[in-house]
Amino acid sequence: MRRMTFRRVLWVCTLQAVVLLAVVVVALKLGAVPISVTDLVYSLGRVAIGHDSQLPSQFQVIVFGLRLPRIILAIFVGAALSVAGAGYQALLRNPLADPYVLGVSGGAALGAICSLIFAPEIPLVTPAAAFVGATLTITAVYFLGRRQGQLDGSTLLLGGVIVASFLQAVIMFLMTTLAGRELRGTSFWLMGDLSTPSPEEIGWVFAVGLAVSIGAIYSTSADLNLMLGGENEAIHLGVNVKRVKLVVYVAASVLTGLAVSVSGAIGYVGLLVPHALRWLVGSDYRILIPASALGGAIVVVVADTLARTIAAPTEFPVGAMTAMAGAPVFIYLLRRRMR
Repeated sequence: MRRMTFRRVLWVCTLQAVVLLAVVVVALKLGAVPISVTDLVYSLGRVAIGHDSQLPSQFQVIVFGLRLPRIILAIFVGAALSVAGAGYQALLRNPLADPYVLGVSGGAALGAICSLIFAPEIPLVTPAAAFVGATLTITAVYFLGRRQGQLDGSTLLLGGVIVASFLQAVIMFLMTTLAGRELRGTSFWLMGDLSTPSPEEIGWVFAVGLAVSIGAIYSTSADLNLMLGGENEAIHLGVNVKRVKLVVYVAASVLTGLAVSVSGAIGYVGLLVPHALRWLVGSDYRILIPASALGGAIVVVVADTLARTIAAPTEFPVGAMTAMAGAPVFIYLLRRRMR
């Protein structure tokens, strides 16, 4: 494990923040209506000094009404999924673990589909129902994963796979009851959709939940480092392993539930980003967690930009873009791990 200092954490996070800023500028520029970098920088400068009323109305709608809220949502979702992936990989001590492996995304998707079937006219019911579904799934898998009064990683993983399979079957059954237009929209949402930014109230809830959950996982980073050598060794060093597991499990599941409730299932982000960053910055969770948050934000913004520009004005699901890039890498990692 590389030596971790505050200067190194600051350097890594600053470099990632610069890359994220560059990606955001490119994402604002690209689209069905391209905008030059000069006009974009000039307009952002006017907004920064409070002269946004002088901007053309079309420019305001495209950049600040459509693209910027979508990019901000992509940043939040990417950070949530990536940190959740790092948390699950630490919890299960398996670098191939993923936020969706415990069925949380299936529970959120089931809640969203139920809201579309039984209460489609109620505003904000879909993200709320998705989060409730994720919460219920978290609770069910948690009790399935307990063995002799403690949270067992192998049992938790097996329980998650079983619950995810059951939920997927229920989702397929319910989707047959949807009408043609609703079926297409739901199918698109299940593959990852950032085209409809959430209302401001949902955005504030997401931001607060994101900050609290990431902070909770980061507060256990020193204990997670000690647990890398084994739970028995960590217990001998004074780590409350049971508390750490519970905190990481709940916080990572909340992050996944929040992300799925507003964007659908965007897979492989929580698997690939923490794994790649372990090669770059090491396995110290005191730097891996903030690096994963910024790295996940970069990946999802890039994926969303490609999804809406490759075949503009046609748009692809964001989850399809991450899956096309992530599936081959996952197969490589799996074969490497088997060897």
